Amino acid sequence: MNELQSIAVFCASSAGKEPKYLALAAAIGRQLAEAKLTVVYGGSRNGMMGALADGAIAAGGAVIGVIPELLGGREIAHTGLTRLDRVSDMHERKMCMHGLSDAVLALPGGFGTLDELVEMITWRQMDMHQKPIALLNAFGYFDSLLAFFEHARGEGLIRDRDYPIFFASADFDEILLHFKHAVV
Repeated sequence: MNELQSIAVFCASSAGKEPKYLALAAAIGRQLAEAKLTVVYGGSRNGMMGALADGAIAAGGAVIGVIPELLGGREIAHTGLTRLDRVSDMHERKMCMHGLSDAVLALPGGFGTLDELVEMITWRQMDMHQKPIALLNAFGYFDSLLAFFEHARGEGLIRDRDYPIFFASADFDEILLHFKHAVV
């Protein structure tokens, strides 16, 4: 990997209770497109996923969606993408998104986002990849998760050497800079 070209973004397929989540996803999509980075995401037109894709598309960016067939009607496939890959299940989705990206970004989300994020962290811990991973801690969304990771580290259940395996910031520009410096 010599240059940052694409980022896998994990986020909610729902909109959340506050409009700020959709606005955040749309802004991140736009900023990624303006940075000439391809967005690789879950392929849905719903919720934050749809807002992310729409933001990138509106700014002229490339967007690759990866959607599992098993989700059926829960996540309706976005029809305006640069490319849409259909896969059989969630595991294949994660593998495909990982293969198409140079870095991993988690935005606010629920169980699916957490599953995807933790699997990427675990794969890196196991030396299955060296891609940078970041959490956009907008609105303090990941504060409790970060506190849990610190707690597990304090209890000796996450090794100190594994702790810097991801980066967290509320500042998206700081995350992009981290990604650019980490991809060598």
